[in-house]
Amino acid sequence: MPRSSTSPHARGATAGDARADTRLRIIAAAKDEFARHGIAGARVDRIAKEARTSKERVYAYFSSKEALYRHVAEEELTALVEATQLDTADLPGYAGILFDHFTAHPDHYRLITWGRLELAASADAADLMQATISRKLDQLRDAQRAGLLDPGWEPVDVLALINQIATTWVGQPEIAAAAPQADGTSAARRAALVTAVERLFPRTS
Repeated sequence: MPRSSTSPHARGATAGDARADTRLRIIAAAKDEFARHGIAGARVDRIAKEARTSKERVYAYFSSKEALYRHVAEEELTALVEATQLDTADLPGYAGILFDHFTAHPDHYRLITWGRLELAASADAADLMQATISRKLDQLRDAQRAGLLDPGWEPVDVLALINQIATTWVGQPEIAAAAPQADGTSAARRAALVTAVERLFPRTS
C-alpha cells in the first residue's frame, strides 16, 4: 500500500485549520443564538447544529454556555468600540455613527442588552467598556476646557443622553413599528436623532 504523500507537518496544519474553522463557526452561530434568545433561552444543541458540529465539541472550546456568551460579548464590544469613535467637535455626527452601527447590526444591540439583563459582564468585557467610557469622558472634559462644549453639562450626562438618543429606534422597535410610513425610513429616523443631538450639543467644527 502506498504511503500518504502528505507530511506530518502538513497534516497537523490541516487539522489545526479545521479546528480553527470549527471554532469560528461556533462563535458565529452563538452570536445569532444569543441575539435571538438571550442567555437563558439559548440552546447549545442549536448552536452546535448551526455550526455543523457536536455539543461536545462546543464544550471542548468553551467550558459553559455563559463562557461562550462572554467570549461573544467581548468580541461585539470590541467591534463596537472600533466602529464608533467619538468626535467631540461633532457630537451629532457621533450619534449618527452609533445609529448606523446598530441599524446595520441590530443583533449586536440585542446580544449586549441580553447580557446586561441576565449576566454580569466578564472582567475583560467590563474592563474594556469602562476604559472606553473613561476615555470618552476625558475627551468631553477636554472639549469643555477648549470651549467646544458647554461646561454646564456633566460629561457623563452628555454621553448617556447621546447614547440613549442614538439607540432610540433599535431599543424601541414597538414605537418604530407604529411610526407613520413617511417617517419610517432609516434616513428619516437618523435625521431626527441627529437633529435632536445637534440642538443639545451643537457642532463646533
